[in-house]
Amino acid sequence: MTSVTRRRFGLLALSAPFALLMSNSARANLIETLLARAQIPRHDDELWVLVEDERAVLSVYRGNALVERFSPVSLGRAGAGPERLRGGNVTPMGEFRVNRFNNESDWHIFIGLDYPTPAHARMALESGLYTERDYEDYFAYYRSHGYPPQQTVLGGFIGIHGLGGADPDVHASYHWTQGCVAVTNEQIERLSELIEIGTRVVIR
Repeated sequence: MTSVTRRRFGLLALSAPFALLMSNSARANLIETLLARAQIPRHDDELWVLVEDERAVLSVYRGNALVERFSPVSLGRAGAGPERLRGGNVTPMGEFRVNRFNNESDWHIFIGLDYPTPAHARMALESGLYTERDYEDYFAYYRSHGYPPQQTVLGGFIGIHGLGGADPDVHASYHWTQGCVAVTNEQIERLSELIEIGTRVVIR
């Protein structure tokens, strides 16, 4: 697999949504606008991930071809939605990139996502959750650190992880996380073999 440096990842993550941010139709709901085209592979050989809330399924694709599917997956206890507040137990919908792997996580393996994305920050500004200063600080932090701030009103620390010591029976029956996407320990091991830093993840 081709490696992606932190600097390269930051540039990709910050630049991708800006065309949408300038359009009037996108301002109504940037996340819905992004999701309308998110299932179109960026190129025929792109390896990408789709998480579907209603079906409780995580699918890995190569272009349009299914590579592997994991089911059931668990999302936040409050379901999934385009807007998320810290502590709300909602899994954020949108288009993300993998930006870190933690192989020593309490959740067996944790695959971090770049939430909140610039699109989520823009929606927060439009809805009044972010002030202009908050919005400027978001981008200043992202440029400085190479990843978005995790301690704003939008929360953070969103990713895909295993069960660790969690109850498999609960996982099989309910959405139980604080906002992450959970799969079994065996499934997270397999997923971590398939994807890498920079892999696109769509949650809808």
